Amino acid sequence: MQAMSGREKAYLFVRDEVLTSPAATGTFLNEQDLATRIGVSRTPVREALLMLQSEGLVEMVPKRGAHVPAMSGRQIGELMDLRGVLERHAATTALAHDSAPVDAMSVALAEQEALADSRETDAATRFIEIDGRFHQTLVDSAGSELLSRTYAGLRARQLRVGVSALFSASDRQHRVCAEHRTIVDALAAGDEASAHAAIDDHLEVTLGVLLRA
Repeated sequence: MQAMSGREKAYLFVRDEVLTSPAATGTFLNEQDLATRIGVSRTPVREALLMLQSEGLVEMVPKRGAHVPAMSGRQIGELMDLRGVLERHAATTALAHDSAPVDAMSVALAEQEALADSRETDAATRFIEIDGRFHQTLVDSAGSELLSRTYAGLRARQLRVGVSALFSASDRQHRVCAEHRTIVDALAAGDEASAHAAIDDHLEVTLGVLLRA
């Protein structure tokens, strides 16, 4: 397997580790600090930031560097709409090829259920990480590298709204698990219409939580 380039390492680190932190919103990213943390030179970090700028995840400000902008309610709504399009497409494609990742999604769901009662910060963070894996597994099952990469970028953008927002509603962890269970059950039954409805319901509830946060 080919090793990742410095640019790829920097891109994934910033996208998945830095931009998913609520504290990142509104800040400027320090290229040297990132380079030190990642273990690469500043050049691949700068290249990665330019890639993230093209995806709308950061804004390059002259003489200031990469700024992490806040998201408006409209942007959040558009984000969830696009997530729905991609997830429904993935569900349709996977079911058509009899490749719905029911087992892998069930494993992720079981891990979330085991964490649902915890109020520890680490457990909440882990719950969110597994949530990302649950949805990404569905999208990856469509077999499109471009689709998978696009969706991963959307996920990072959503988490920038704030991890805490996903838990602002009462008993949200258990509700997430129940919504995920409905999606898995529909896929296991091979019911495309029900899978689409379950995905839409889940994303609609999540949107409401994010907008109220």
